[in-house]
Amino acid sequence: MLLDGDDWRAKFRDFRTEAWRLETLPVYRVPQEADEFARFQAGERDFGPREDHWIRLVQERRRTGGSIGRVHIVTRPLTEYLQFEFQRYYSLQAPVGEDIRILDVTDRDNPLPRVQDFWMFDRSTIVLMHYEDDGTQISREVYEGDPAPFVEYQRIALAESVPFLEYVQG
Repeated sequence: MLLDGDDWRAKFRDFRTEAWRLETLPVYRVPQEADEFARFQAGERDFGPREDHWIRLVQERRRTGGSIGRVHIVTRPLTEYLQFEFQRYYSLQAPVGEDIRILDVTDRDNPLPRVQDFWMFDRSTIVLMHYEDDGTQISREVYEGDPAPFVEYQRIALAESVPFLEYVQG
């Protein structure tokens, strides 16, 4: 099943305990970010505070005992997009409770080769994220098979990564 609109938003509204993502790309082409990313590329670094629906969702889920997290697989040097993402999103989302972790595979083998981006909700519902080579999202698709391999991908990603704030300070 392809997901869009309210069906997609419902995944974040309705999960019970955990929403978790694996990110594998060095660039994501997101229309909502295009203007800010262009300003970042032009040298602007101060976008002001960000209080948005995502931060409110993270805070509300933490308050009610749930969690939202992700691991992003990266290599250095970081792409300009990743530098933007780190500054504009991760540096604001991690302090409010999103468990953002970085798996840097610059000097080591990737423990999750050929695993595509996905979201996992309550360790039972998997949504595969499909992208063009340039990072443009094509679609989202509910995976109809056994979620066990994705639970294992999460275990590996968490074990092999470091917290975002530790990564940027190191």
